[in-house]
Amino acid sequence: MPRGQKSKLRSRAKRQQARDETQGLRGAQVTAEEEGSPPSSPAAGSSQVSQRAPPTSSPGTGDSCESSEGGAQNADTGAQERKPGNSQAAAAGSAQSSRRDPLTRKASLLVQYLLEKYNTKEPITQADMLKVINKKYKEYFPEILRRTSERMELVFGLEMKEVNTSSHSYVLISKLGPSTEGTLSGTRGLPKTGLLMTLLGVIFMKGNRATEAEIWEFLNVLGIYAGRRHLIFGEPRKLITKDLVQEKYLEYRQVPDSDPPIFEFLWGPRAHAETSKMKVLEVLAKINDTNPSSFPSLYEEALRDEEARAVEKSFTQGYKQLCMQ
Repeated sequence: MPRGQKSKLRSRAKRQQARDETQGLRGAQVTAEEEGSPPSSPAAGSSQVSQRAPPTSSPGTGDSCESSEGGAQNADTGAQERKPGNSQAAAAGSAQSSRRDPLTRKASLLVQYLLEKYNTKEPITQADMLKVINKKYKEYFPEILRRTSERMELVFGLEMKEVNTSSHSYVLISKLGPSTEGTLSGTRGLPKTGLLMTLLGVIFMKGNRATEAEIWEFLNVLGIYAGRRHLIFGEPRKLITKDLVQEKYLEYRQVPDSDPPIFEFLWGPRAHAETSKMKVLEVLAKINDTNPSSFPSLYEEALRDEEARAVEKSFTQGYKQLCMQ
């Protein structure tokens, strides 16, 4: 190649690198380079989530008897099938945008590293964590560590604590224990409860029904892969498609008339009875580093669900009092 052309290529590469650094490698740019330059300002590292989902019919309550609950759920599901809506695609696109956020991706890398350290019982230091996420991100380490700690606690039931402030060393402490009363009481411990709550949140975000591909796309971001045994959850496919289905927390079915077959997940009857859309929306918002009101349509639906549950609870209590008289 002529020397002059080489010089032009080098100059062009330098100009491109300078543009990338000033723009923070956000949006589509960060998808091409896992180890690109960090954001140009702390604002660039904030969550890029602004999700919308299609409005749905009034949801069934979880406190009603089994037969009426099933009817309400079927009606809600039918409404979703009749009203796919374009806002589902907008919500999915916003979630993908959040995952492209470089700080979110670095937090995902750090989660995998911490799980390995927890398994081997090896010490965890800030210096080692900076090596994992790239020292270019040192300025943003507190924010990355915050997101990582939240995800470790919410999804895996592991609390991260600093044990030595001078050496910046940390330990992971299992929060395994009884789940919150009245909330997913049969899931036997916080890690499984955390995973289930995130799954229910994804299903809710996708219009109350999510394909198997969408579920695994989300789980892969958390470092959970089908067929690969996980330190906390064991074999994920069995847990999700069999165990949680048998426990009636999830419904797993083939999409009608799909060829080749496509499978999807819905909330099971125990999920409807033991938790609420508002609670899973709060978990989903924390994972995406935002708040429930940042999901306008989902938030409105969750409020309707809370109101319906309150009415149903009041009716049930009144009925019991009449029966006791």
